[in-house]
Parts: sequence; structure tokens; C-alpha cells
Amino acid sequence: TPAAVSRLKALTEGPTPQYLRVGVKQKGCSGNSYDLQFTDSKGKFDEIVNQDGVTVLVDSKALITVLGSEMDFVQDKLSEHFVFNNPNAKGTCGCGESFAV
Repeated sequence: TPAAVSRLKALTEGPTPQYLRVGVKQKGCSGNSYDLQFTDSKGKFDEIVNQDGVTVLVDSKALITVLGSEMDFVQDKLSEHFVFNNPNAKGTCGCGESFAV
């Protein structure tokens, strides 16, 4: 989404290129959780996604799980965070931290 692109641009700009790597870890009550890490290098098997001047790397092991997902950035009075609208998710836990596919 435009909000995610804007926030990623702010977080990754600087003299050394930075990328956000999106992965999935087995974690949480629904089984899977998104793993977001900033890195300055592309992994050998990372899938590269370019959107409006922002490069996001997707861990090859997570590709099937996150395929077709939309990433957004939301802010409220108490927090700000990235969220995913994942069409592959069959369910999520009550707190929204993990999902099942």
C-alpha cells in the first residue's frame, strides 16, 4: 500500500542501501508468524519485489505462504506496525500475531 511504501522509504534511505526481507517462522498459536528483518544484502535465493521505488526481499522458503499478500503500515495512538492482508491465510489467532495456511 502507499502507506507501507512511504514508511519503508523512510526506514531504508541512507548511504548504504537497505532492504526489508520478509520471511515466515513457525511461531504463535496459529502456527506461522511474519519475520521482518532489515539487511544490506540480497540473499542468493531471495525473491526481489520492486514497488514504487522500494525493494522488498522475500525469503524463498516463505514465497508460497505470502504469495499475493498486501503489506500495509498502520498507526494508531498506541502503536505503529506493518500488517499483511494474506489471501492464503485460513485463520489467525485472536491477537493477530500468527496465522494458519
